[in-house]
Amino acid sequence: MSLFEFDAVTLSFGGITAIRNLSFHVEKGEIFAIIGPNGAGKTSVLNVVSRVFDPNEGQIRFDGRDITKVPRKGVADLGIARTFQNLELFERASVIDNLRLGRHRFERGGTWQSLFNLPSHGRREDEAREAVEAIIDLLDLSPWREAMVGSLPYGVRKVVELGRALALEPKLLFLDEPASGLNSEETRDLSFWIEDIRRDLGITIVMVEHDMSLVSAVADRVLCMNLGSRLALGTPSEVQANADVIAAYLGT
Repeated sequence: MSLFEFDAVTLSFGGITAIRNLSFHVEKGEIFAIIGPNGAGKTSVLNVVSRVFDPNEGQIRFDGRDITKVPRKGVADLGIARTFQNLELFERASVIDNLRLGRHRFERGGTWQSLFNLPSHGRREDEAREAVEAIIDLLDLSPWREAMVGSLPYGVRKVVELGRALALEPKLLFLDEPASGLNSEETRDLSFWIEDIRRDLGITIVMVEHDMSLVSAVADRVLCMNLGSRLALGTPSEVQANADVIAAYLGT
């Protein structure tokens, strides 16, 4: 059984069909990339999974469970995290505070436990601190741990966004154009981190990406979309050599 399944999903709004009868699956431990021209429907796939939009048809399954109508917070509680094209960080908070906000799904028990500093609250605080420190080490964020996010270079903020998603301790991580705006050195570092996230943390990754150098370096399989539909599916080399994919990108 696949870890994640997107089964005959259609999404339409305002007379536009963003996703058209799309099906694919992702295996546990896989790095799966979704590519395609602008307007192909790639980010709409992530928005349907994270419950920004409700699909008109089809079913989404995670770890054998139908999550098509699970509330947005419930998706995170299941262990699914995502990053965004447009950074969704708190710019007036420090790096470490932004990462701790990613621990929200582990906050249980209410204000009174915090107010009276009960042992359970202390244990959660220790666990959160250890988890955040491990992410800082993994992503080489130590030099900026106390810095205000708004003062950081764009490339570092992209890494903080990734770190906050990891703080949720997901089983499945969706990355929305993680290399967008990065230079070649930052993209190379990102490829190493993606591999580390899979190997060291055991997280399955689905990424929407335009940078084919990154896709070729890390992806096991690639789905190419066009006009909301599946155009090709295979290894990076197979998809890049596909005549329909070449035509979609080059307009031939």
